[in-house]
Amino acid sequence: MRNALSAALVALACLLVPCGTLAAWVVHGLADTGRYVGTMAPLSADPAVRDAVADAVGDGVVQELDAGTARDLFGPFVRDAVRSFTRTEAFDTVWEAGNRAVHDAVLHALRDGRADPGPVTVDLAPVTAEVKRQLVADRMPFAERIPVEHTRVAVVTAKETAGLRTGYRLLDAAAFWLPPAAVVLALAGIAVAVHRRRALTATGLGIALGGGLLAVAVAVGRRLTLADVPEPVHRPAAGVVYDALTATLRTASWMLLALGLTVALACLLTGLRGRGPSRGRGRERGPAVRRAREWRAKSRTVTGAAPPACDEARNGSPQPPVAGPRL
Repeated sequence: MRNALSAALVALACLLVPCGTLAAWVVHGLADTGRYVGTMAPLSADPAVRDAVADAVGDGVVQELDAGTARDLFGPFVRDAVRSFTRTEAFDTVWEAGNRAVHDAVLHALRDGRADPGPVTVDLAPVTAEVKRQLVADRMPFAERIPVEHTRVAVVTAKETAGLRTGYRLLDAAAFWLPPAAVVLALAGIAVAVHRRRALTATGLGIALGGGLLAVAVAVGRRLTLADVPEPVHRPAAGVVYDALTATLRTASWMLLALGLTVALACLLTGLRGRGPSRGRGRERGPAVRRAREWRAKSRTVTGAAPPACDEARNGSPQPPVAGPRL
């Protein structure tokens, strides 16, 4: 019963380790505005990200123009201007400010339980104003006539916001409870076990297995995420963003794998070292014990009495038989 209870506790603890790691990564990594912006800031220099942003922003700015001659006339120039703007230093500032605004809007929608779950939108007016300023500086005809309006683009729909809010609440609770619960269950499983070294070895192997499964889940999630991107041209940019956001999670999974294997290997080596000397002493005492048993058997046959056991134990070798009276 103790072994069965220990196995159940250890298995449950090893199952909670990758789940708690994933929840902690979401709550303390993705949900932290400073860390999110710091992770996304270097991506402004990636060519794939620049092209994807140029296409999205260019299409959004062109949609603000009046349909007809103005859109046909200014559309190509606006797209070229946006593409060249993404190669400037000013784009780094706009990129960082845009990511901060998007993250704050999404996080406010997830944490505000009083408001109805509506769509999360972002205002393109600052980007449009910067593009217009550059076109005017380049002396583009009629550039000053480009309207700068507060056009809000939906980042997350209302239906997705409701589901994300529920998931975020569950992950927030899981990030708080699962890590300490996994530690308590692992310690309880090791304490209850009859062979604690074996239980500790099993715990290490379970943690390593959980880390490996978490790494596999990150790889599978990347493939599924890229498959959901509607335009294949933007998949390289989505892959770069995914890799940047999951870098901490991949590191945590490899750390769990290394920690579990280290614990299991240490338990195995200490177990072998502890059994080695006892086996050697058993081999040394084995011949003496056999000789003593043979001599006692012969003594009983000749004299009908056994020699003192204390002399054998003290000397470690059989004593010569004492001749008894002959009948």
